[in-house]
Amino acid sequence: MRGTTTSPPADAEHLLDRLLVNVEHGRFERSLSGLTAVAAVVTGAEVYLEHYKASFGNKVMWSPVLVTPPLVIAGVGGVFSKRWAKTALPVASAVFALNGLAGEYFHARGVARKPGGWSLASYNLPMGPPISAPGLMAMVGGMGLLASILRREK
Repeated sequence: MRGTTTSPPADAEHLLDRLLVNVEHGRFERSLSGLTAVAAVVTGAEVYLEHYKASFGNKVMWSPVLVTPPLVIAGVGGVFSKRWAKTALPVASAVFALNGLAGEYFHARGVARKPGGWSLASYNLPMGPPISAPGLMAMVGGMGLLASILRREK
């Protein structure tokens, strides 16, 4: 069969080439805004389930649950609107990242409050609040901040 080409792989190749060129030139705002929204949903759900298992013993445990929807909305808005990506997304992302950093403090304090504290770290780290989990929130917030300073894809 002469003259037939396989267009799906060629189309995929061109799409990948365009994506790589956009990333090389700092044009990744829309994609990273969308990834931030998706990552915030996953992170927020995980935080809710883990804090639910802990019976929301401290009222501060509600804060990551409350700051998730604004970041999701801002991330989705950033996909469709440059204005949202440059205004709402950095604010929501900064709040999300700061909440993650505060969570690092509270989780470290939770490990310290366990019997033996940090002197029994080999036991209290796996049994206490997960020390690195709030870092995920900080990274997702950082992703949104990065998206807000990048240029939009062509």
